[in-house]
Amino acid sequence: MAQSGQQRSNWIWQYIAMIRDRVVQAMSWLWPLLPALVLFSVLSVVRVQTAPCQTCRKLTDSFIKGLDKTSNKNFGGGNTAWEEENLAKYARSETRLLEIVEAACEKSDLDCNKLLEQIEDQVETWWFHRQQEAPDLFEWLCIEELPLCCPPGHFGPDCKECLSGPGGVCGGLGRCEGEGTRLGDGECVCDPGYFGQLCQSCADGYYREKSSNHSTPACAACYHSCKKCSGPENYKCLECKPGWLFHDNKCVDTDECGTELARCSSNTYCHNTDGSYECRGCDQACVGCMGSGPARCKKCARGYKLRGAKCLDVDECSERAIACPGLNEACFNDEGFFRCECADGFIRRDSICVENHPLSNYVCMTSIHPTASQT
Repeated sequence: MAQSGQQRSNWIWQYIAMIRDRVVQAMSWLWPLLPALVLFSVLSVVRVQTAPCQTCRKLTDSFIKGLDKTSNKNFGGGNTAWEEENLAKYARSETRLLEIVEAACEKSDLDCNKLLEQIEDQVETWWFHRQQEAPDLFEWLCIEELPLCCPPGHFGPDCKECLSGPGGVCGGLGRCEGEGTRLGDGECVCDPGYFGQLCQSCADGYYREKSSNHSTPACAACYHSCKKCSGPENYKCLECKPGWLFHDNKCVDTDECGTELARCSSNTYCHNTDGSYECRGCDQACVGCMGSGPARCKKCARGYKLRGAKCLDVDECSERAIACPGLNEACFNDEGFFRCECADGFIRRDSICVENHPLSNYVCMTSIHPTASQT
């Protein structure tokens, strides 16, 4: 006896709910957020209205792949009347629909599974009643029914038309913000080198190439120091970028380190770069410096001494008569400082160096040589 439409619907969507539950179990780390998830479930109808267009597109693309994959399933492709009759029955069957739905979303894709659960009525309507008149599932479901997406060249809640020029949307030189979705403001986001409402002008750092035909020539990059130019060479600059000075039709780098333009903190020095500068740290031998290395110090740091033109390490172990005054201590020199450590065979106890006798030997010695009170 054939199942009723309601029983068929329950069978399919109970299976989807089971997949969703398995995903939730796999994501057990989300349980502390259970109150938020409950609220999310209550607002599921609102979620359908605001779910991203790309989720719907991904879902419908996967559904169509499932259609292709199951097109001749379990049939040998012969011409027998039996195969033709049963293939026709399978093509629009709930069995095939369930097989496609099962594989439509990755188990870990919560957005896809949630959307699929919410649109069960629309999927069934298309499958059993609308395939003939609306063969494009994406257009029918994502654009017309939900709606989550817009046709190409349109954007926003009302699917307004994007700005277009001779070359297409945004003159063919950019993209329409939000195109194909119910989001965005429709402004043109221009490709590198272009700007303007329809991306028809050359941006700073670019110039219009010459063209032999009647088409609008492309914008090409100027020499790297030019803000405006008439060609790619360094002598065709018309205006310089910040950090460069215009001289003899060329943009020459400004040496900020030789002017008051540079601002470097203490114990750093200015290093000039193309069009700018950077502050670098002084050598550890310096307190303040004018450049890199121990020869550019303004003053030597503690533990260093000026010898010739450089601040070099002081060997306190050799220069001091008694660098380490404690008994049984040895002096070790390091870059910029020295340290006192116990000599070989000694260990520090209570800030002094004593012979390193194991505790077991000490116990043995006291038991072998008892005190006078023990005799």
